[in-house]
Amino acid sequence: MNCEFCGGKTFKKKVRKVHWLDQRLYIVDDVEAEVCAECGERYYHATTLDAIDRTLRAGRQVIKQELQVQVVAMPA
Repeated sequence: MNCEFCGGKTFKKKVRKVHWLDQRLYIVDDVEAEVCAECGERYYHATTLDAIDRTLRAGRQVIKQELQVQVVAMPA
């Protein structure tokens, strides 16, 4: 596949994905993506995104760790 942004070639890779679901932020490891070799843009198949949502909603014990994150507003 070719990148929609720069035209570079993509390759399959397992990545760490930042994923929002129901106003909660998750970091999901080992997500399959197509990654552009030139600019790094990532593409996810819809079935992959659906699988992440199903896994998170199922409430199964999948948590590896919890992180505290600060949210910072840029000054006007």
